[in-house]
Amino acid sequence: MNNNFLQKSTILVVDDTPTNLSVLLDYLNQSGFKTLIAQDGEGALEQADFAHPDIILLDVMMPGIDGFETCKRLKENGATKDIPVIFMTALSETVDKVKGFQYGAVDYITKPFQQEEVLMRITTHLTIQHQKKELNDLNQKLMASNATKDKFFSIIAHDMRSAFTPMVGYSDLLIRAAEELENKKILKYSNNMQMMVENAHKLFKNLLDWARIQRGAMEYKPNHFDLYSIGMSNVVFLMNPAKQKNIEIKLEIEKNTICFADNNMVDTILRNLMTNAVKFTQEGGEVRLFSTIKNDLIEICISDTGVGIAPENQDKLFTIDNKHKSAGTAGEQGTGLGLILCKELVEKNGGKIWVTSEKNKGAKFLFTLTKSDKEEEQLGK
Repeated sequence: MNNNFLQKSTILVVDDTPTNLSVLLDYLNQSGFKTLIAQDGEGALEQADFAHPDIILLDVMMPGIDGFETCKRLKENGATKDIPVIFMTALSETVDKVKGFQYGAVDYITKPFQQEEVLMRITTHLTIQHQKKELNDLNQKLMASNATKDKFFSIIAHDMRSAFTPMVGYSDLLIRAAEELENKKILKYSNNMQMMVENAHKLFKNLLDWARIQRGAMEYKPNHFDLYSIGMSNVVFLMNPAKQKNIEIKLEIEKNTICFADNNMVDTILRNLMTNAVKFTQEGGEVRLFSTIKNDLIEICISDTGVGIAPENQDKLFTIDNKHKSAGTAGEQGTGLGLILCKELVEKNGGKIWVTSEKNKGAKFLFTLTKSDKEEEQLGK
């Protein structure tokens, strides 16, 4: 047998005649199949329910419950109803064959057995069963893909509208009332618009990045780089929104903390996590970015003194099916897609991401990256 799924297949042979069992078992084992045996209907039901074979060869005429009743019970059991059953019988009347099909059998083998015919019928039905499973698996993947697509378009429809509606309102107000407004109010409205534009830009980038990952279009390009440098660039990026809320951002990653990962993906991860930390921290709070070396891994942590996350919401953060979002402490809006994107990017780099938090006691988002075996002076060589 050349097909891997055939070589791994298990056949349950049910017959009350030892000679028949011996002949069949020898031939099936020589052909590469794994075999189980039962000598009556009750034994067949127990074996099928426990071992879940790939196919059953079932004798019709047996003491106790016959093959027809055994097949009927197999098909009534949710755990065994999809296992193909081939009847083995000396009965050749059409009425008996029809009765077998009515009880759920897929085929008949007539005694005395022709070995080549037995092998061909088994192989045919195992192949059909395997193809049905592949089609079912593919159908499940397509359904999941369609659900993800629908959720994605829902995000675009709802969150893009939420991002642009306030901007339209502020711009309309400035156009209509600019001459009547004081410079202080104009500056306030302009700053609010700038923050909204930055949020919309972040939303666009997250949507595009996430879509590229789903299409397999985001190439993974790992390299050796200093995590401190990317951390610093994100601290600088967030200085203005942090200053508006009087939040202190502390960079506590040591220089020469060298990672082996895709630096652009890590930059996106840090930007999302640090932006969220600022977003959900009250005025006068604190955000820390630090790392810990653990064997061949670097564990990065973004902690804040913000509003925290209720335990029942923590499992919803990283899956699009349970997308969880809420407004920031200053009313900042978001999509909830950033954390989903972070999980995808962390896993592309071979790491894990998780959160520890209590409501009103801040949050810690942690993820791992591979530690580089290079030193700072070796980078670029």
